[in-house]
Order: sequence, then structure tokens, then C-alpha cells
Amino acid sequence: MTSASNRQFRVTPGGCLRGDIRVPGDKSISHRAVMLGAIAEGITEVRGFLEGDDAMATLSAMRALGVAIDGPKQGALQINGVGLRGLSAPAGPLDLGNSGTSMRLFCGLLAGQTFTAELVGDASLMRRPMRRVTDPLARMGAVIHATEAGTAPLSIQPASGLHAIDYAMPMASAQVKSAVLLAGLYARGQTKVTEPGITRDHTERMLTAFGYPVESHGGEVRVSGGGRLTAGPIDVPADISSAAFFLVGAAIAAGSSLTLRDVGLNPTRIGVIEILRRMGAQIDIEPASSAGGEPVGTLHVTPAPLHGIEIPTDWVPLAIDEFPVLFIAAACAHGVTTLSGAEELRVKESDRLAVMAEGLTALGVAVETRADGLTMTGGPIQGGRVHAHGDHRIAMAFAMAGLVADGPIEISGCAEVDTSFPGFVELAAQVGLRISAVEQAT
Repeated sequence: MTSASNRQFRVTPGGCLRGDIRVPGDKSISHRAVMLGAIAEGITEVRGFLEGDDAMATLSAMRALGVAIDGPKQGALQINGVGLRGLSAPAGPLDLGNSGTSMRLFCGLLAGQTFTAELVGDASLMRRPMRRVTDPLARMGAVIHATEAGTAPLSIQPASGLHAIDYAMPMASAQVKSAVLLAGLYARGQTKVTEPGITRDHTERMLTAFGYPVESHGGEVRVSGGGRLTAGPIDVPADISSAAFFLVGAAIAAGSSLTLRDVGLNPTRIGVIEILRRMGAQIDIEPASSAGGEPVGTLHVTPAPLHGIEIPTDWVPLAIDEFPVLFIAAACAHGVTTLSGAEELRVKESDRLAVMAEGLTALGVAVETRADGLTMTGGPIQGGRVHAHGDHRIAMAFAMAGLVADGPIEISGCAEVDTSFPGFVELAAQVGLRISAVEQAT
């Protein structure tokens, strides 16, 4: 397998993005379709499943837990659900690769099982903080052993019985919320999670799609244990996080005209569109019928002059995964863009504030970093070399910067792109990005 350090992208300037495309299926929804379909009763047919490394790690783990899954075949899965209590002990550790979503959600799903399970991952995932999930689960009675630093490997032991809690999250996090809600399916009583800010609600929507009662209003979400999930069809829309790279690329590159089909437009995920529009981007939306309980639509974007803004802090959770490419938009905007309240970016696949600032500085962009954000002054982007540090979103963000740079941009550390966007290089080249991928011998 190619390591993150020996795959490089090279982008030469002068391209523009034109065409009509569909990006791969939504990663967040793909994870949840497999997890909830596995513990539902009956057969769940999934269409549009993302065949990227992260979602495939969730699928492999579910197979290791005794769930029969046919596929994927061109995004189609057939999951033979075993019911809420039908999972079985795995033969060895569950290797979740680079997927933080998988590890955190499996903590909640496995906390109420009657067997021991160990969760491991790659070097990056084994460094990522897990206490934000394991602490509230411990309050529910879960027994999860981590390292002294609160990181994986995580050993989830059988608990004597989970009990519901009323949990006020100190930080807005859809992964933490989802882990607690999944554990709540196995707990006595009603579990309530209170959010300090809006986060993505894919778990709540999909539980409802599987017929499991969920109460959600006023920043509070409640589930009661002991119910059942009934299998049914799930259509996975195109991932707005993947579409974001093309939205920014078409917004900044003269001559672009790009249509993106069947994009998921969940209200908790459209922060990237709202931020770009406030910066002056020309993005038209044609709504379509919902898919699997999720609103979808077609996006059309053309170039427009961008201006710097102060990003509202309550929009940060709505665009948390899209900030690497939003920083590229800010670098191309006239004036200053300020981001605060985004300390979560420091504990993603990389420290995204530090790594983006490092790369942008190397390309001649003025950046000031703070603990919870950064300030950028837009201006010309120079050619040069940057390192993605094995972070797929950073690699793709800098690839789009190559559209408007004054010289070639070489990006190292790009092998992890397939975790979320298999076929990125080919699709980007198809619509006009002058990109090539080079595998370096080791």
C-alpha cells in the first residue's frame, strides 16, 4: 500500500472547471447506513455507498462483528441486519484505519454489548483524542480502557448494563452526540443530549428512517433504550464535503461553469455554501426530492469576485470539514477573513489550522494563527511546494489552489485522499484541473 509520504500531486496553473458531474456518496451517511443497517431487523438495501477507505473500514468491522454484507458493487450494498442484540464477538482487533468517525461511533455502538472488542487504527488515528467520547459513555456505565493520554487502542469491555444520562456537550460535535445516542439504544431509560451549537443530524435522521423513535427540538435530542430498527432502503446522496472542493475551484477560476448533481443539502451541513455566498460566490441551488430522509439538490457555480469576511462562530460546526478548502477561497478573496471558535480543527486527521497555515505561508499568503482559528489576508498565490501531512482534505484543498497560482504547486503526503474521495484526481482532471499524481518509490 502506498504510504501518505510517497504520493504527490502536481498542479499546473491556468485550468478552469467546466462540466456536469456527481461526486462520490456522503461519507458520514455511508458510515451510518452500515452501522444502523447492521443492527436493524431485516435486509437493508443501500445505494450510493462511498467506496472509500474510511467507509470501507466501517463495513469491514461490521463483517468482523458477524454481519453478512453483500457488496459493494458500484455503490450498492445489501446488509443482512442482525437486530439490536445480534452482533457477535470479533476474532481480533477491529482496525478502523484512518477513520475517526468509525472509532467514535463504534465506541457508542459497542458500549452495550456482551463481548469485548478492541478498536485500533493507523498511526494518525491512534493519536487522536477519544476522551470526549469515552467520558460520557463511562457515565452511562460503559467500560472502555484507553491509553493514559486517552487515545486508542480502546478496549471496550462488557458492561453490567448501561443507564441513560442527561448529557450537555461541552463542545459541539456530531461524533460525540452520535456515540452517546447509539449507546442510548442499549441503555435503560431515556438518554438526552444537549448541544451547545447545531451539529450534523445524520444519526437522528437515519434512526427515524429505520423506524426508531427520536425526539429532537431546541438543541436537545432524546432516545429511549430497548426499541427496534426496521430495515429499509437507504439512498446516499453525493457528499457536500467532496463537492466543496469543486465549489471553491469553480468560484475562483475564471472561465469556470460547473454543475454538481444530487448533492446532500442537510441543513446542518450547508455551512460551506452559506460562507461562500457571504464571500460573494455565485452558487445556484436547484432542490430535488429527498434521499433516505436527506434533502438533496443540484448546484451550479460560476466565478465571482470574493471578499473576506468574519465567519460567524455559530456557522463553524456547519462547515467543520470544509475549512481547508474554504481557506483557499479566503486566500483568493479581497481583504481579510477571520475564523474563530474552530479549535476542533486541531484534532482532525492533522492539526488543520497549523498545516494549512504552513502551506499557505509557503505559497505567499499572509496568515496569522490562534489557538481557535486564524486570520488571512487575500492576495496572489505563488507556486511552490506544500505538505498535506497525510490529510486528505488538505491535499485536495491545495490542489484547487493550483487553478490560480502563478506557478506549479507540488503537494506531498497525498495517499490518504482515497479515504474520502476515491477517483478525485481523475474527476478533477476530467473537468479541467491540470493535475497529475506521482507515486514515489520507497
